[in-house]
Amino acid sequence: MALPVVAVVGRPNVGKSTLFNKLIGRRLSIVEDTPGVTRDRIYSKCEWRNRPFMLIDTGGIETASDDPILKQMRRQAELAIERADVIILVTDVQCGVTADDSAVASILQKSGKPVVLAVNKCDSIGEPPMEVYEFYNLGLGDPFPVSAAHGHGSGDMLDAVLELLPPEEAEEEDEDVIKVAIIGKPNVGKSSLVNRLAGEDRAIVSDIAGTTRDATDTMVENEDGKFVLIDTAGIRKKAKVTERIEHYSVLRAYMAVDRADVCLILIDAEGGFTEQDSKVAGYAHEQGKAAIIVVNKWDLIEKDGSTMKEYEDKLKNDFSFMSYAPFLFISAKTGQRVQKLFAKIQEVYMQNCMRISTGMLNDVLAYATARVQPPSDKGRRLKLYYITQASTKPPTFVIFVNRAELFHFSYQRYIENQIRSTFGLTGTPVRFVVRERAREER
Repeated sequence: MALPVVAVVGRPNVGKSTLFNKLIGRRLSIVEDTPGVTRDRIYSKCEWRNRPFMLIDTGGIETASDDPILKQMRRQAELAIERADVIILVTDVQCGVTADDSAVASILQKSGKPVVLAVNKCDSIGEPPMEVYEFYNLGLGDPFPVSAAHGHGSGDMLDAVLELLPPEEAEEEDEDVIKVAIIGKPNVGKSSLVNRLAGEDRAIVSDIAGTTRDATDTMVENEDGKFVLIDTAGIRKKAKVTERIEHYSVLRAYMAVDRADVCLILIDAEGGFTEQDSKVAGYAHEQGKAAIIVVNKWDLIEKDGSTMKEYEDKLKNDFSFMSYAPFLFISAKTGQRVQKLFAKIQEVYMQNCMRISTGMLNDVLAYATARVQPPSDKGRRLKLYYITQASTKPPTFVIFVNRAELFHFSYQRYIENQIRSTFGLTGTPVRFVVRERAREER
């Protein structure tokens, strides 16, 4: 299910990025006491009272400025407002209500979106300063005094945000249907691929109302199974891809990944790997989704006997963080190898759902430790007692050891490779949870 979106907006230098970092629990946005540091929107998943949502940090809105960068920042913020379900307007108690605050409040009122008004820099504990009451003049309801630096008041503010979020919908889904997100930067052929997949092998096609305003899902049923194709390609409607659309596509791709079982990461064969591909693929990896790296427009590449091998080797280096993902070279335009995608989607989905018996896992663990001795440090050797699978999507394994600090990343990778070589697990990340047995048990 797509996560609801909460946008943090306001004029420059009121502490939006500091508040954003405090809410997500890590330093993601750059914080500097200079207006205009945050120029593009930054996204991160956030959670409050077991309700996850996507939080967007925006650049400051200066309504009267003609500076081209500030105008671009204003447009970025407007896009965030357009996409958001709830908006947090951040103001500065030390400056009081400014003309820019009033202008931003007017923009938000016209948007019709629910707004939570946060009055930042109320750093003292106790009764809020009298200056907070001045912010009632903005006409946005009760102001919430907060301290982005220390976290005071953020809980009450988030409670108000949760009350305004759309209700959680219980999705009634066919268990046999595999949800497939087709993601990638603009102009790599996502729409062409959806059309080709939907029209192939006399597939049954019907439109399903998307859970967001951005995506239209397509239902496809054929001999390989039932699939819902989540198309994120509708973002590029102009011949020229502008910077703002490029950034907007990242958020839409994140939403598609959250809903999907399998992600098709589409790469332009002519353009090759880009930083945006890395961001979107990295997010799919972090969410534990099955993935296939699909190289489109292969018909446009001049080829000899080793072209595909050389191209794949380069992409393996670029996608080294997800070395489990298989590659498929296609042409959505001509249909070359597109028919192989459904079987590959089914394969990686089943691998993502795979459950392995505890006995088989421990046989592999015993073989692996006998073949390569576990590492030791200062006379203490790592002992691996037991392994079991805790969950699927992605396959998650719990390993019990004597000392967790001795279980180095390199040996963990070795154990992972042994499990993969035995059971496959193609196209899916795996997770390890390392548990240290209590001393009395040992």
